[in-house]
Amino acid sequence: MLRLNKLSLALAVGLVTMGAAQAGVSSVDIDKAPRQLSEQTDRLIVKYKDGSTVVQGRLGAAIQAQTVASDAIGARTERLQQLAAPLGTRLSLVRQMGTGAHVFKLDRRLNLQELRELGDRIKSQDANVEYVEPDRKMHALFVPNDSSYGSQWDLSDSVGGIRAPAAWDQATGTGVVVAVIDTGYRPHADLSGQIVAGYDMIVDTTVSVDGNGRDSDPSDPGDFNAANECQAGDPAATSSWHGTHVAGTIAAKTNNNLGVAGIAFNAKVQPIRVLGKCGGYTSDIADGMTWASGGSVSGLPANATPAKVLNLSLGGGGACDTTTQTAINGARSRGASIIVAAGNENQNASNSSPANCSGVVVVAATDRYGARAYYSNYGAIVTLAAPGGDVRSSASNGILSTLNNGTSTPGADSYAYYQGTSMATPHVAGVAALLYSAKPTATPDEITAALKNSARAFPGTCSQCGSGLLDANAAITAIKGGGGGGTIPEVESNNTRATAQVINAPIKVTGSLSTSDTNDYFKITLPAGKTLSASLAPASGKDFDLQLQNSSGGQLKISENGAGAVDSFTYTNSGSSSIVVYVRAYYYSGTSGTYSLTLGW
Repeated sequence: MLRLNKLSLALAVGLVTMGAAQAGVSSVDIDKAPRQLSEQTDRLIVKYKDGSTVVQGRLGAAIQAQTVASDAIGARTERLQQLAAPLGTRLSLVRQMGTGAHVFKLDRRLNLQELRELGDRIKSQDANVEYVEPDRKMHALFVPNDSSYGSQWDLSDSVGGIRAPAAWDQATGTGVVVAVIDTGYRPHADLSGQIVAGYDMIVDTTVSVDGNGRDSDPSDPGDFNAANECQAGDPAATSSWHGTHVAGTIAAKTNNNLGVAGIAFNAKVQPIRVLGKCGGYTSDIADGMTWASGGSVSGLPANATPAKVLNLSLGGGGACDTTTQTAINGARSRGASIIVAAGNENQNASNSSPANCSGVVVVAATDRYGARAYYSNYGAIVTLAAPGGDVRSSASNGILSTLNNGTSTPGADSYAYYQGTSMATPHVAGVAALLYSAKPTATPDEITAALKNSARAFPGTCSQCGSGLLDANAAITAIKGGGGGGTIPEVESNNTRATAQVINAPIKVTGSLSTSDTNDYFKITLPAGKTLSASLAPASGKDFDLQLQNSSGGQLKISENGAGAVDSFTYTNSGSSSIVVYVRAYYYSGTSGTYSLTLGW
């Protein structure tokens, strides 16, 4: 995954290259120690409450922005200069983002605390400022591995695979575009015909290293750097070609007698380049999400092929920033699902952003045996897990996909084994594309519910890895009307309709209620003509009850039997379209305890 620590985002993978004909395997040297993440940046994001726009600015090349009255712009820019002066730095306008915020460049890097102090000063002196955030710098972090050759166990292995072959009898991704928001892509024989027009969102030419700034060419020229080039103490790094690897997992050509198979091989990949030499900026990633999902970004043409799925193998320390959350909200409002890596720090994913943002599908990583990969983050915010690989014993236990064999600038087509939640995430993005092709009218919430509720039990130990291991075939069955069966845990906080856990039937949910946790809500989309059946079985002697509410909280059904008794009801949607209903399991009296809630239609 790409890991963001305070001011920096990093990519965590390991790699081994193969010849394009797969005749043998050759190894490449990679970093043997994690790259230190920068705690500094030279850009600031400022959002004004009135949404006023800014005039054209420059950062290596002209960046188009919307024009407003020069006196208003001049006054605001001058005020920012005054407020930045005590830190010995000056600000210059870069551009306006698709979210309406403005990006300013400082003439030197500042650390996180200095930037927070500057942001607080700006907000306290200008009531029209909505928020100020560092434009966090992002760069690569590698996990070492060993060379070997192996097959794509992640797709078909009976233990740790996602059961893709059975899924392909139901859907192949036709008509769906998946945006890979990453390092761009390299043309590759196994991706020929699989790419639709994307965009290079990188504004800073020292990051883009392609001779220009933001433009319509998202190809990857390489993200290598020399020792100390990004910041003092940074080791040298070869080019990762990370976006090309992710793209191959999602939609590499299949049945072409070459290389690897993609999960959604009839879908298309839209490369959105946001990372280059020494990384990239949060503002570029946010604009990438906006444009990829069909939103408007100043100076860019409309996206002719908006993506339904956004793959962000991204993450990092700290809370979800407003810039990223705003971009996520916008993408979801346009009907796109956002799939995000949980992180590679072997810690609670609640400490990783954008995994801790609202409205995203958070993916943990498993090894070949269906257990949590040693590096994978975990926790209550994780939605489900997918194969991410573990190459410590053998490279063939990693995730094989398309790559390029150039160590700095582009070379020939190749293949490589990587490991990381970066690799787990495109498995889920690829299956999400299968779901949208099976049900084009599906909403992001329905896609999340189908992925989550259809996940199968972990073959190995994977505590706090979400609802289970990704099951492509069961997920398609679920989106077509079934919940995939099986049992999932209740996920807190689901104590109100606003925070209800989204699920599909048929499914069994296990949970608990107490005097301090008196309500559990479950949100269900009930198809036209279907009859929902619900049954709540409390633990022995516990007095819990069951209710069905409409979308505004009005009661549709209720069952209030005594302590230890099962409560149940049925409800038919006699209308001509799907409706949203809420199943409420609630505490009535006595002591706390567990329950099982069975739903079907």
